[in-house]
Amino acid sequence: MAEASRGLRLTDTMTRQKRDYTPLDWRDDTIADADKRVRMYVCGPTVYDFAHIGNARPVIVFDVLFRLLRHLYGAERVVYVRNITDVDDKINARAARDFPGLPLNEAIRLVTEKTADQFHADTKALGCLPPSVEPRATEYVAGHADGHDMVTMISTLIGKGNAYEAGGEVLFDVTSMPDYGGLSNRKLDEQQAGARVAVERHKRNPGDFVLWKQSNEGEPGWDSPWGRGRPGWHIECSVMSAAHLGEIFDIHGGGLDLIFPHHENEIAQSRCAHGSDRMAEIWMHNGYVQVEGRKMSKSEGNFVTIRDLLETETFGGRTWPGDVLRLAMLMTHYREPIDFSVRRLEEAETALKAWLSDTRDAAATRPSETLVAALSDDLASGAVIAELHALRRSDPAALRAGLDLLGIDLERFAGDVSRQEQFRSQVPVEEIERLVEERLALIRAKEWAAADEIRDILSQKGIQLKDGKDAQTGERITTWETRH
Repeated sequence: MAEASRGLRLTDTMTRQKRDYTPLDWRDDTIADADKRVRMYVCGPTVYDFAHIGNARPVIVFDVLFRLLRHLYGAERVVYVRNITDVDDKINARAARDFPGLPLNEAIRLVTEKTADQFHADTKALGCLPPSVEPRATEYVAGHADGHDMVTMISTLIGKGNAYEAGGEVLFDVTSMPDYGGLSNRKLDEQQAGARVAVERHKRNPGDFVLWKQSNEGEPGWDSPWGRGRPGWHIECSVMSAAHLGEIFDIHGGGLDLIFPHHENEIAQSRCAHGSDRMAEIWMHNGYVQVEGRKMSKSEGNFVTIRDLLETETFGGRTWPGDVLRLAMLMTHYREPIDFSVRRLEEAETALKAWLSDTRDAAATRPSETLVAALSDDLASGAVIAELHALRRSDPAALRAGLDLLGIDLERFAGDVSRQEQFRSQVPVEEIERLVEERLALIRAKEWAAADEIRDILSQKGIQLKDGKDAQTGERITTWETRH
């Protein structure tokens, strides 16, 4: 077991315990060594809008785990599935809003293609490897060649008495699964007793959830035994994980916000359809992301997309290299909440610049045993970062290798920094003068914080401001120069 576990320890949300983990195939003597695989599924994006920094965290966390598993077991032995949800009512609404003159199905295609392409560009800029398989929900609704489709699984659940048709929908009967709620630690009788929301009349129980719903004319739909319609959200991951990883697999990951209802309902569907006692051996969830100490939301004005951070100057008055964003996310343990701030990004950038300087003449060898052991201990980021700093002087080659294992590319980072510096030196004079005048007006109005923000924005662009007084009038004046 020690050899097969490779020292890997993971925290399981289901049991609330950290434990040694040996992949399922390594426990089965009937599977030939060459055929053994580590199998991981992570819930991917719903492609109705550009991914925000909260979406970035699971992508980065589970990319690091993917890289670690490849390091421990061999790249060819790890299968990582991350889906794309391209059928959803939010997508329908966005398509109707953005392309009102087009047929809905055509508008949906434009929305999902554009958003999925941006997601792939964003995750590549963050240093993430593509998953082994990236299935799209629409490919698994009905008529899949091997029988792994949503209509088939829903039919199976109805046949086993776990689902029923009512009110134009097919619903999962949560009372048909006595231990429903184990992942979120929600007892079924407590959910029913505490229900405060009016329950639709066609539901047998307050917690019953939709597996299939009818589609109106113009809405996307597929033919089914229950009429033309479309699937509920949860059923897709049950189907796609089974299609690519089997009925029971090693690791299922996602954000903390998915524990209930999404992952809880996945477990219910999968276990009841397959007659199994579990869906995944280990459930892993990353913590929430706040922005500058507040919950991220559009109403708070702190909703930040990955694209904003990489390509615009809306956060801290500048753009940020992808490797800075990646390291900033990894500096906090994946299960802990993270406060995403300009200060955190600056701290990450300072560390990367130091590591770049210390390893310029070093070629990556192998990551240190200390770093691999720390990463294998439930992705212990604090110990990992401490080891990276320790390697700066003692073993720059191992530092390079450790950063490679974390998916941090110093050459890519250096190129991003160089492009940013070149951009900053090309700021139009008219724009500088406008900002200087705006800052002076803010100072006269005693809006000190806003004035300081403009100074910081110009500083990030390599523009140094100098305040003084007019020799004749005594009024405040500001001059500027380019910092080299």
